[in-house]
Amino acid sequence: MLPTPNGSGPSPELEGHWPAASERSPCVAGVIPVIYYSVLLSLGLPVNLLTTVALARLAARTRKPAYSYLLALTASDIVTQVVIVFGGFLLQGAVLAREVPRAVAHTINILEFAAVHASVWIAVLLTFDRYSALCRPLHHRAAASPGRARRAIGLVLGAALLTGIPFYWWLDVWRDPGPPSTLDEALKWAHCLTVYFVPGAIFLVTNSAIIWRLRRRRGGRRPRVGKSTAILLGLTALFAGLWAPRICVVLYHLYVAPVHRDWRVHLALDVANMVAMLHTVANFGLYCFVSKTFRATIREVVHDAHLPCVLGPQPEGAAAEPVLKPPGPPEGAGL
Repeated sequence: MLPTPNGSGPSPELEGHWPAASERSPCVAGVIPVIYYSVLLSLGLPVNLLTTVALARLAARTRKPAYSYLLALTASDIVTQVVIVFGGFLLQGAVLAREVPRAVAHTINILEFAAVHASVWIAVLLTFDRYSALCRPLHHRAAASPGRARRAIGLVLGAALLTGIPFYWWLDVWRDPGPPSTLDEALKWAHCLTVYFVPGAIFLVTNSAIIWRLRRRRGGRRPRVGKSTAILLGLTALFAGLWAPRICVVLYHLYVAPVHRDWRVHLALDVANMVAMLHTVANFGLYCFVSKTFRATIREVVHDAHLPCVLGPQPEGAAAEPVLKPPGPPEGAGL
């Protein structure tokens, strides 16, 4: 959640675990997070909506489960942008300055963590799908289907909502008054395990198995990676790189220093959150870079959206004529 400026001076130097200082740490980043999240939302939301339309067309045409997983991943990124970036960082943190009832703020916590869990674990589903397609191709051809993919996505979304409920009691790290309680420590470790360590281990194991299988097929030479596999490797690499700073700062805050009273941890968590939210807009660039089919579909969607504007409104009751008329006999000539 976005902190609000408080005008207090810098905290004293860190002296051991959770120093007993009365001053609050200032918001060193100032208005930079507000500007950053505003730009992120204004650019990322249209891009993700465009990606959703393109992936929906590809899923309907090809009926490949991978497109269903990518579509669900994009939808979860949209929810993350609306709930966390807009509702949490901008609306609640900057506009309302946290002047909201505690019950409302804690309820928003459930939606925020559920959105993040859904995004991460749908990526895990995509990883399992690619692993099955490359390492167990016969089983994948027999078992994979859009219906099975939709059921798996539904289970993950339901599980994400359930696992978000305990975070109703997540404490505001910007205002922790003292050392973490047992509940606070358990929730922070649950957060780190659920969104980073456990899915990260799955990504590492499955991606290593995929690369080993591809290398083995080519007799130990450099493996030739397909588009779907390249997208998977790119998604997991972005996830690991963008979420690592937040996990490190959360654990550092848990065992070393408070965000509430140390401006350096305050600034580090601001930056870590901004970096982590980049994952909601980075996938579009990855898809365009890797997949020629996706680029062509994006151009098709943009062309279809632009075409009615080019033709302009037609008079009421008038039918639009085709641009190219079929050849026929001259006017007045007999058949």
